[in-house]
Amino acid sequence: MSELKIDTRLWSSKARNLSPYVPGEQPKHDNLCKLNTNENPFPPSPKVGEAIAKVLEQQASDLRLYPAPESDDLRGALAKIYDLDTSQVFVGNGSDEVLALVFASFFLKERPLLAPDISYSFYPVYAQTFGVHLVKIPLEEDFSIDPDAYRQPCSGIIIANPNAPTGLLLSLADIRKLASEHTNAVIVIDEAYIDFAMTKEGDKETQVSAVSLINEYDNILVTQTFSKSRSLAGLRVGMAFGNASLIEALTRMKNSFNSFPLDKLAQAGATASVLDTDYFEQMREQVIDLRQSLTAELTTLDYNVLPSHANFVFARPKEGNASAVASALREQGIIVRHFNKPRINEYLRITVGTAEQNQRLITALKALEANAEVATI
Repeated sequence: MSELKIDTRLWSSKARNLSPYVPGEQPKHDNLCKLNTNENPFPPSPKVGEAIAKVLEQQASDLRLYPAPESDDLRGALAKIYDLDTSQVFVGNGSDEVLALVFASFFLKERPLLAPDISYSFYPVYAQTFGVHLVKIPLEEDFSIDPDAYRQPCSGIIIANPNAPTGLLLSLADIRKLASEHTNAVIVIDEAYIDFAMTKEGDKETQVSAVSLINEYDNILVTQTFSKSRSLAGLRVGMAFGNASLIEALTRMKNSFNSFPLDKLAQAGATASVLDTDYFEQMREQVIDLRQSLTAELTTLDYNVLPSHANFVFARPKEGNASAVASALREQGIIVRHFNKPRINEYLRITVGTAEQNQRLITALKALEANAEVATI
């Protein structure tokens, strides 16, 4: 088959100059141990399939009609779970679309957008797409975020929390500080992994979502997704929570782009997922337990594992040879994520899998270590 030649003469200058986001690899191989894209190792709530089947079986004729443009039932369910008003909830076609609308709605060319230099790699793509001046603020040596480093004029701040790919968590106190010091800027907290983040208060563990702050600060906007903790990456549902004025701006932007971002099946499945709180809690806790076990196993192998609050770990092999380890694992059908970028090129991002998948990984790493030791004798 001949190589496809692309003729760009009819393209706009914007299309020519874009550097698109490259998603994590989705290989198709038998017996693959896929630990590279942070998908949940467990299936979604059984009630998701039941809700979708009901639409197909009992209301299939309704598929000829457009879906509810504002996803009223889903937004109502989310508002109930988070103790919010429906006017404070926005939903879209995955959190990536929600974030794109955020960039289009709030950030200005004249005043920069501030973001960590090591974070979700889609942010620079959005900035380029929407003509936003992005200023990257370096993480500290330990990969933490110093809120004082953001003390400069801006139109907004965007922080993934827990951060990706490090898994580190910014405290609510620090988020409050950012919101208080930038009252005329939108503080976007991208919480794709927040359901796996817990902090201890005495003997109790509590969640730390910034959704708890939106009635206190009118400039905080929180984005989340159904792709991670709710095991619905294939359904493409994301949401945002914030002051009703911020949500109205997102709605206006959405309706200037796509009035019907979520189809009837996605709305029904996502609503069923939100309402099945018992299943959600059980699966979330299992992933957290598996993360702790994986961290302990990697630490035993002398990996430097950052304290993760996500459904992945960020770990440095003791020799810092992350690229070589990733390649060796691939040969055994185990896929992890390696970022060939300054400061993090000696680390691997490893999705928390099932107990069996995690054990397969650890067994392979032990074999690699043994082979390396034999080779040096």
